[in-house]
Amino acid sequence: MDEKTSHAGLGTETPETLDSLWRQFVRANSEKEFCTAWLALQCSTIPGVASGVVLLVSPEEGRPYALAASWPEGHGDFKRLAEVAERALKEKRGLALKRQYNGTAESRTSYDLAYPVHVAGRIFGVVALDIDSKGEAALRDAMRQLQWGSAWMEVLCHRNSSSKDTAPLQRLQTVATLLSQVTAPKSFHGAVVALATAMATRFECDRVSIGFLKRGSIRIEAMSHAGQFNQDTNLVRAIDAAMNEAMDQNSSIVFPDAPQRKAVASRAHSKLARDSGNAAICSVPLAGRDRTVGVITLERATSAPFDEETVAICESLAGLVGPILETHRRDDRWLIRKVWDSGLKTLGMIIGPSHVAAKLITVALLGIAFYLSRATGTYRITADTVLEPAAQLSVATAFDGYIRTARVRAGDIVHIGDELATLDDREYQLERTRWQSQEDQSQRQYHEALGNGNASQVQIFAAQVAQARAQVALLDEQISRTRIKSPFDGVIVTGDLSQSLGVPVQRGQVLFQIAPLDSYRVILQVDERDIAGVNLDQRGQLVLSGSPNDPLAFKIHRITPVSTTNEGRNFFRVEAELDGAPARLKPGMEGVGKIEVDTRLLVWIWTHQATDWLKLKIWNWLP
Repeated sequence: MDEKTSHAGLGTETPETLDSLWRQFVRANSEKEFCTAWLALQCSTIPGVASGVVLLVSPEEGRPYALAASWPEGHGDFKRLAEVAERALKEKRGLALKRQYNGTAESRTSYDLAYPVHVAGRIFGVVALDIDSKGEAALRDAMRQLQWGSAWMEVLCHRNSSSKDTAPLQRLQTVATLLSQVTAPKSFHGAVVALATAMATRFECDRVSIGFLKRGSIRIEAMSHAGQFNQDTNLVRAIDAAMNEAMDQNSSIVFPDAPQRKAVASRAHSKLARDSGNAAICSVPLAGRDRTVGVITLERATSAPFDEETVAICESLAGLVGPILETHRRDDRWLIRKVWDSGLKTLGMIIGPSHVAAKLITVALLGIAFYLSRATGTYRITADTVLEPAAQLSVATAFDGYIRTARVRAGDIVHIGDELATLDDREYQLERTRWQSQEDQSQRQYHEALGNGNASQVQIFAAQVAQARAQVALLDEQISRTRIKSPFDGVIVTGDLSQSLGVPVQRGQVLFQIAPLDSYRVILQVDERDIAGVNLDQRGQLVLSGSPNDPLAFKIHRITPVSTTNEGRNFFRVEAELDGAPARLKPGMEGVGKIEVDTRLLVWIWTHQATDWLKLKIWNWLP
């Protein structure tokens, strides 16, 4: 197998493969087998490993360290790994060196990791791995895995150092083997059944039972070599009683009693021995995170009583496996059960003797809840608001003409009689001069005819004089209308002719819109969800964006029964009158208005929009 093929298959080991590696590791009899199985297990559990080596202290002179194992066996170039291992030994710490490897097919970035194994203050060996680049977090996890795994190399060191220490090492190996049975299954029931069966096989027991605390007493959760059992049988009840006996005393109980062990009550164990026919019984409490959570009970024949070594192994195992099984059991609960247990735990914190902070927080929350259940406030409907003038006057042209001058523009304040703009009147002036001349001529002819006594000519010239005078008067009126003036005091709302000088205008064309300064109306855009609470004559307050510190009072006087759409929501136009109009107000100013409805609970005021939305959604979802 070439390096590319080996690298492509990393991280694909099945649980059966890992289980096989565990068995090889546990059953290793020699140093080479131990190191080979351990390295294979590390390389299989750490993602992205391409190759690895283990170097141990060499007994040969001139060779401080020798190759103890390699992975994959017989493949790969371990020269680079030897370099990083040598550097880690010199610096006496873990290292991670970045490498750029150029292969035949493609290049890849990898890291060379090395971690020395320290035993009793000296370096026993070093492990080095070639791992793919997976980021800093993955490298830290890989280094942590090497650090944890190096503890097993310490076991090998102790095994090789002295034969008289084989008992503690064998105990540690047994505990580790049984502990692996708990971590492999993904469910609580599978973990306890696997542990009970493994313990029965390892200690040659007829039966191993594991019980957990439930409603104040121990109930059996698993038996070795039995997937199901009846809780109501006499045998199961006797085992429950023996477990509760060990639970109550929080101590391991061995029956028959060993002389070197402390005296404990074992009446339930004696009864179990008689009922089951197994005279040798050992019960060991399972320690959880903060209390005893269960008991393991082992039974076997009278001819093979439990010795101190077996009891010590069971006690060590119980101390390690208890928190793991407790976590499995907690995670396997139904959601409603988790909520219930969490509630009971919180209640215990509240009414128990400790957790003063929790009690203070609870009292504060209860006080707030009591206050909110009774506190009331003014319910007000909020709406976007704009000021509009109560009336607007449009100033239009009386005849066709051309813009001559423009005195004002939108936003200017004007008074009655102020000239706003003028139209070109030269044509009317010329026409007036012509008719004025015609009047003078007709006047002279009228006097000549009157002197000559020609009555008919007198009447004709008199009519011509009257016609000329009427035309002059008409032209004077038109010329006066070329000067456009303000009809009252106000502000120019629209109209800017300063850029339109000389532009023709038509008769009736609007040039300006003027709004009075002392009469405004408030326009509120009320959301359709709140319109039901709005009625005529309700009062409220308006805060403008330009003067947020000076609220203005208003009164509703009209509700338009037609909605408008804005930004995907429907609004109703509600009109209100201000109680007063300060001089600072200008048409078009915007703000926020609040309509006072009535007095209601604060909780309802703060939550009614959310509850109304939820009710509408539920109604929509219902069939």
